Amino acid sequence: MREAVPDPSGWRLWRSRDAMQNLVETGVWENRTTWQDAMDLARSDPDGVAIWFDDGSALTYRQGVEEARRLASALTALGLRQGDVVSANLPNWREMAIINLACCALGLVINPIIPIYRDREVAFILKDAGSRLLFTPGGTASFDYPAMAARLAASTPSLAHIVTVRPGESDSATLSYARLVGDGHPQRFEAADVNPNHVKLLMYTSGTTGVPKGVLHSHNTLRRSAANSREARGVGEGDIMLMASPVTHVTGYSSLEQAFNSPIKTALMARWDKAAAIDFINRTGASLTVGATPFLKELLDEAEARGTGLPSLRQFACGGAEVSPQLINRAHQTLDHCRCFRVFGSTEVPLVTQGFQRPEQADLAAETDGRIYNYDVRIVDADGQEVAPGEEGEILARGPAMFLGYTDWNETVKAVDEDGYFHTGDLARRGPANSIVVSGRLKDLIIRGGENLSAKEIEDVLSLHPAIQEASVVSMPDARLGEAVCAFLILRADCPVPSVEDISQFVRQQRLAPQKAPARIEIISQFPMTASGKIQKNVLRERVRETINNILEG
Repeated sequence: MREAVPDPSGWRLWRSRDAMQNLVETGVWENRTTWQDAMDLARSDPDGVAIWFDDGSALTYRQGVEEARRLASALTALGLRQGDVVSANLPNWREMAIINLACCALGLVINPIIPIYRDREVAFILKDAGSRLLFTPGGTASFDYPAMAARLAASTPSLAHIVTVRPGESDSATLSYARLVGDGHPQRFEAADVNPNHVKLLMYTSGTTGVPKGVLHSHNTLRRSAANSREARGVGEGDIMLMASPVTHVTGYSSLEQAFNSPIKTALMARWDKAAAIDFINRTGASLTVGATPFLKELLDEAEARGTGLPSLRQFACGGAEVSPQLINRAHQTLDHCRCFRVFGSTEVPLVTQGFQRPEQADLAAETDGRIYNYDVRIVDADGQEVAPGEEGEILARGPAMFLGYTDWNETVKAVDEDGYFHTGDLARRGPANSIVVSGRLKDLIIRGGENLSAKEIEDVLSLHPAIQEASVVSMPDARLGEAVCAFLILRADCPVPSVEDISQFVRQQRLAPQKAPARIEIISQFPMTASGKIQKNVLRERVRETINNILEG
């Protein structure tokens, strides 16, 4: 087993101290924090807008720094210290930008949690992260977040504080964001001496075993990822990034960072809406965006319906779900000046490819998943040997933007080999011009609108249903989201056949995110099996695909 480098957060990192120092000395890593850049911008351009919001408000550099200083002062008074984990299951709200800055200033590890998650998922994350504080939305008409937080705090010894953000209908919380900021004393605040090599971000991604994996990134790895995109795409001063992806995903989170550590400004949407997106792009002059396939499809639908070519928009990076060549070509026909292209990456290796942006590369943009940029990539067979050109194999990637490990060191050792390559679990073949074409995945995941869902996690919950003897969950085609959840069920003898609504209600009762409930169920007497006794999920996927195609055809 390789040497593990300790971090103030308590986790072990796979990259050696010497390797990290070399990346700093050679200038590959910028060795700065977002807080340092935010302070510089607040001095040089205090009234410059860092982030526009779709409610019509905006956040300037000075406002962001001043409010972050107040919040950081209050967090220090609560006893938080460098290396502590601060969790936040918030939507794309203004407060997330401030929380991120305050954590950066204090050397705290920020842990964004997807807001659709419920007790089961959040409980695991809080315990695994050792979270000291949780920012949570106030209670809403649809869900009481503070009540969930209070339930989970009782079984999470590390969680010392629950802070509600924005008023709600629950009285369960003891602290509020507004009060912390109001009580903070910025004049007493002193930023921590933060090493940019230390862990800054902890983000959980769905695991094929049903257990989420905590991905660790430093200030330096995240900044390198953002720099890769700026360098490869020729973007920077004057550009504005429309961001509708959740800031609890690495793509959305990057927009909070770049607004304060780069020339690119952010136009942040609280939730995706195609009509509102068109208005927001036109109001802010947004020039860049990145998002999953449904965002692009619906944006084009709305643009065509309105007869607008969105003249300010010049780049759309699309990934996170299957992207058809026809969709990329349609974008080039519909939008006035926008180059649309496919990209590939993950939370562990944010954006291995950067896409093809030039008009003469339109075919490459449509038919490949982008050109490799600042990553070493191998395509290997099951024995770890390089496949021949054009043959399918697993993508292995390593580079200076790569994550520093998982919270579970054993998972790090499994995923990162001795040569420093991350085994992505995705399948691809090499294409022209140093590109890759993603063809599938080894991981048992369902990618619903760019959101990774673990089939194993859903199967574990369905197995608790009294009528279900065994469940196998697979992806199925979905016109809007790309993929949806289909559950093949073997029922217990003499049990009535449950409906989709029954199963969905059961999933919610088990406190799993409602988006993980099956959109379709298929009752089956036995599963197709391999000679070694494993369920042939490829057969099940093809079966439901044929069923849906037959329904659509008449």
